[in-house]
Amino acid sequence: MIKGKGAQYNPSNPFSQQAIGQYHDEGIDEYTHEERPALELFYETPKNVISTNNSPDLKLPYSVNPYQGCEHGCVYCYARNSHTYWGFSAGLDFESKLIIKKNVASQLASQIQNPRWKVQPIMLSGNTDCYQPIEKKLGLTRQVLEVMLKYRCPVSIISKNALVTRDLDILKELATLDLVHVYFSITTLEEDLRSQLEPRTATAKKKLKAMELLASNRVPVGVMNAPIIPGLNHHEIPEVIRQAANSGALNAGYTVVRLNGQIAQIFENWLEKTYPDRLHKVMNQVSELHGGKVNDTKWGRRITGSGQTAAMIKQLFDVAKSKYLKGKKMPPLSVAHFRKGGNYSLF
Repeated sequence: MIKGKGAQYNPSNPFSQQAIGQYHDEGIDEYTHEERPALELFYETPKNVISTNNSPDLKLPYSVNPYQGCEHGCVYCYARNSHTYWGFSAGLDFESKLIIKKNVASQLASQIQNPRWKVQPIMLSGNTDCYQPIEKKLGLTRQVLEVMLKYRCPVSIISKNALVTRDLDILKELATLDLVHVYFSITTLEEDLRSQLEPRTATAKKKLKAMELLASNRVPVGVMNAPIIPGLNHHEIPEVIRQAANSGALNAGYTVVRLNGQIAQIFENWLEKTYPDRLHKVMNQVSELHGGKVNDTKWGRRITGSGQTAAMIKQLFDVAKSKYLKGKKMPPLSVAHFRKGGNYSLF
């Protein structure tokens, strides 16, 4: 096992004709650079930093992603495949070769000042985590939030990192105008599983404390119990919702795991190395969620699954949400305070 990493190898890039890999490790007791890669940063200056989508599975059509690739190393992450478009691998490269959008805040400001921009809530982030560890050093997400506050543009944040509390001062100001929601993604409360499944995310305990801090400062918080992986964490659903509710959560959601593209082989390889006794059970149940395949592309069904296992998961979630979050809901995000020029209008 490669400690501190989710993926345990680099699968070949499907767009590349050549690949470097180790196929037989007998007698080799040292990791190569390819197997234990150092963190590398690559910078780009995109003209358009607001991504759009037409997926009915997502409530918000716009998102901003300061980073491509993610140090968190969640082995199941659907965003891994997008890293291959940059010439990198969906495996270890995704966790160690990060693309930094260094001008993300200034470009965002320019785009939302465009006369054709119609204010709508923007999601941080729709692809990779905006509060992954490199954010502590670079602060791009904080710069984005400063732009959102300046122009009074509503934002919904989702993260697996407690670093979000660093920006409490901005979040409090946004919350006074109903301009922010913060969701914490909690996959498991079991630390042994978390450290293997998503090695560089914050612990569940830290995320719950962060949630409590934000809630005590009137910042609306919720929990995403995702992804649900039958045979690994499905039994935790009621306790995750209960502890999140006790920490101030106003809403909860969930998705089931889907292993699209190369993530299927990355996940199966990880499972074989970490939980070999559950390999066939877990993979069979994941397949059962998606009609005999480990991935489903149909809107709606792909995030909730179908069949008996999906029905059991939904029942667990619905009962827990009804019990622990009854009568609670997120306040709606407001677009009424938007400042087109960043200042109050005189007329």
